[in-house]
Amino acid sequence: MATLTACGNGLGDCAEPIGAYVADAWPEGAGGTVMVARGGEVAYCQGFGMADVAGGVRASCDTVYDIMSITKQFTAAAVMKLEMMGRLRVTDPIGRYLGAVPADKRPITLHQLLTHTSGLVEALGDDYDPLSRADMLAGALASELRSPPGAAFHYSNVGYSLLAAIIEKVSGLGYERFLATYLFEPAGMTRTGYVLPDWPESQVAVEYDGRGASRGRPYDHPWAPDGPYWNLRGNGGMLSTARDLLRWHRALSGDTVLSAAARRELFTPYVRMPDSDDSYGYGWVISDDGRIVSHDGGDTWSLADYARSPDGGVMVFWISNHAYQQGRWNMEDLDLTRALTCRARSATPGTASIPSAPSIPSAPSTPATGASTEQ
Repeated sequence: MATLTACGNGLGDCAEPIGAYVADAWPEGAGGTVMVARGGEVAYCQGFGMADVAGGVRASCDTVYDIMSITKQFTAAAVMKLEMMGRLRVTDPIGRYLGAVPADKRPITLHQLLTHTSGLVEALGDDYDPLSRADMLAGALASELRSPPGAAFHYSNVGYSLLAAIIEKVSGLGYERFLATYLFEPAGMTRTGYVLPDWPESQVAVEYDGRGASRGRPYDHPWAPDGPYWNLRGNGGMLSTARDLLRWHRALSGDTVLSAAARRELFTPYVRMPDSDDSYGYGWVISDDGRIVSHDGGDTWSLADYARSPDGGVMVFWISNHAYQQGRWNMEDLDLTRALTCRARSATPGTASIPSAPSIPSAPSTPATGASTEQ
């Protein structure tokens, strides 16, 4: 994960208009979207390149992208919501919800899963392997710990998939349904989810590899009927738009989805990240003495970052569905987030409205035992 500070050397003139900076910095030919907000209002939003080359669809502020590991903050917020509801505590050991747990993993708590200090492995296989919830749980509990629980930071996608399974077991709802009901709908986020939102296919970005070849849309890979399989569920794979992530920023700026106490838990710097000045909270990287919180996401083809100030002053989101092109560009080489955050502080808030979108279709509550294709 990249270290992030609000301003610093090498960022150029932070009074420069955001549009001028992005036009110069964004690689020609790379698809994607950039949004910057200040004071809860859009200061800048622009799509670049193509969301779908074959379909002739350009990227826009309404393009639906796989936001990858940015998903983790939704999982963490769901745990906070359940704690607010009195259904669990972050200090609980995982065995309270998962039943019999091997001796070496009995000390693992929800707090340690949230902060990547459980010692669990990073992954159990490829993101798109057809892994059921039951097989994910069995594999996680049988895996060899990288360190004793609570001893060290080891980034673990498996830990966040365990949290998703615990959310299902505690709530009696499928993971996505719980997020939709208790987080997304109150925040007005009707374009975020795995399968519940009714997106036109043309609105969902196609990903492209370093040779420019199409790798399809996220659901063109092996998916269960209710979303990605369990190597990805809870830790990544969520689809969303720039406009919905602005709605999320607004919701986190007040009590719409989480209490002030729960938000403080999210943004507390619990553990220092290795070789970094940053710390990890619950699903968020904490930077600049807590003035900026963020999380990035990436896979072989796409790259994204989402950053905000907890006081609601600034939000930055950028994503590319074609982040790498051999011999031409590598989005990891850019310093977009720091530069945009710096310029956002100088920007004049826009007056662009965030139009409403169709509601997420209602469905019967899905019990946890039927929350995925196979258990």
